[in-house]
Amino acid sequence: FALKSYQEPVLVSSTDSVGTKLKVAFKVGRHDTVGFDIVSHCGNDIVVQGAEPLFFLDYIGISKVEPAAIEGIVTGLAAGCREIGCALIGGEIAELSDIYTLGEYDLVGTIVGAVEKADVITGEKITPGDQLIGLGSAGLHTNGFSLVRRILFDRCGYDVDTYIPDLSATVGEALLVSHKSYVRSILELRKVCEIKGIAHITGGGLPANVLRILPDGCLADIRKRTWEIPPIFPFLQAKGDVEETEMYRVFNMGVGMVVVLAPDTVDAALASLNASGESTFLIGEVVAGEKGVQGVGS
Repeated sequence: FALKSYQEPVLVSSTDSVGTKLKVAFKVGRHDTVGFDIVSHCGNDIVVQGAEPLFFLDYIGISKVEPAAIEGIVTGLAAGCREIGCALIGGEIAELSDIYTLGEYDLVGTIVGAVEKADVITGEKITPGDQLIGLGSAGLHTNGFSLVRRILFDRCGYDVDTYIPDLSATVGEALLVSHKSYVRSILELRKVCEIKGIAHITGGGLPANVLRILPDGCLADIRKRTWEIPPIFPFLQAKGDVEETEMYRVFNMGVGMVVVLAPDTVDAALASLNASGESTFLIGEVVAGEKGVQGVGS
């Protein structure tokens, strides 16, 4: 890949797996959504540092190759790469009957992107007074599925075909909603204002993921009920009798990404993000204090 347009490029990479959301895909017999999921997850993980995706590779470990499943996965991978302007340059299919259960597989992705060294987003510029903008999630994305499966399949006895009026969908449809990609929106946002920090809200929820981008002396004060929570979350909380603090530690709770900005850039940022089709919410601010996150999961 030619990086001639960069003055001093830095490569940024991420490797991840879809995790136990795959168990739902197996039950439903649909495989394209998880392909899209892994590209979105990896792409979001590198754009938080300002990186533009270059290329993606996948690994599929499977007991016995099933053409329909592989076709579905690759279809989803290709769609995910098109979404973020990334090349799908190859991958590996490992047929390992001694490791994987028949009818199941593992799906792992690696993405590589580039950013100018001077433009890497680290969070070190965050200061008290900065504002937190939350970008709405599509639902569960790819985290918390071990708990989800215990609640819906083990505790409630639902099947993937069970229709849930509160969700206007079957269990399978609600759980396989794709992981939202924020890559294009963030790259557009970088053109209009300085981004001081970005957190991709994955495992650990808002508390753990916002914490990792904060410098010492900065406390993120997040205000609940300042954003729309998709119905899947209160539904799971009620059915599983899950404490609210646990919900915020396990799930994204409707916020898939948090962007930290100086107050005087908020209006321009909201205009850019809304033009990109994002649901945006002012969810809090940075205050002086011991490094941490307050208001959620505590």
